[in-house]
Amino acid sequence: MYLLIFSCIFAATTKTINMIKTKKLIIVMGFLGVYNYSIAQNVAIKSNLLVDATTTLNLATEIATGPKNTLDIYVNYNPWSFGNDKCFKHLLVQPEYRFWFCERFSGSFIGIHAHAGIFNVGGIDMPFGLWSQLKDHRYEGEFIGAGLSYGYQWVLSNHWNLEANIGAGYAFIHYDKYQCKNCGKRLKKDQNRHYLGPTKAAISLVYLF
Repeated sequence: MYLLIFSCIFAATTKTINMIKTKKLIIVMGFLGVYNYSIAQNVAIKSNLLVDATTTLNLATEIATGPKNTLDIYVNYNPWSFGNDKCFKHLLVQPEYRFWFCERFSGSFIGIHAHAGIFNVGGIDMPFGLWSQLKDHRYEGEFIGAGLSYGYQWVLSNHWNLEANIGAGYAFIHYDKYQCKNCGKRLKKDQNRHYLGPTKAAISLVYLF
């Protein structure tokens, strides 16, 4: 009789332990699932293909801050010098807060961005006659400003999107003007310029975690 009672107690204890283990396993798996889902819905990295074409290193990280809101932090850096007295050296940081009309990382969005950076640019023949003096002179300085943008993301697959983004705004530019890239003769010092116009243009390949 004692053996029967002991067997019943042992069986009940074993069943309880197994139930506790099963519940713990379910909780852990559920936590991991929620964590993976959260990461998948909240983080993306991207590269601007238009800027890639200029040999400029660039990378952006976009993080969700709400159901229809994200924060995009974009950085590009060009340390190179080219032949024929050309240089396009610069460092740009451009954070942008975005509101998505449908859901984040899909469809249309509008954004407000800030930008700041340093530059050393000269000998560049810009298209459409933009900043024509860059062709024959070198400019070195820094800038800061802000702007607005509109963009759209197309979903390509579970992890890949394509984004188009264009923006315009203001920048305060402080610079020195030099005769050419390699010569040290400074033509103007501590010049200021107030710029209004395009502040971003991007066709970006996006990877979502």
